[in-house]
Amino acid sequence: MGRWVKPEVYPLMAAMTFVTSMCVFQLSRNLMRNPDVRISKAKRNMGVLENGEEGEKYAEHGLRKFLRTRPPEIMPTINHFFSSHDNNKHE
Repeated sequence: MGRWVKPEVYPLMAAMTFVTSMCVFQLSRNLMRNPDVRISKAKRNMGVLENGEEGEKYAEHGLRKFLRTRPPEIMPTINHFFSSHDNNKHE
């Protein structure tokens, strides 16, 4: 394996491993937790699912609840630095 993998390729391998693991996580989450995905035959036979509370629980997961309490900024320090009035000298 050492002959084929060079040190220059390590960052690319790390990025591809991360992206692949995120894809596997999302696919497995949808497969196991999504109320619209029906694997068992009994659930597939039901025409319309009446599972509003299950769908709400799936859509309102913990990360989304946490992010609602946070301000909608990626980098608040940089945003504050560039939006403060004493740094804007062109006015």
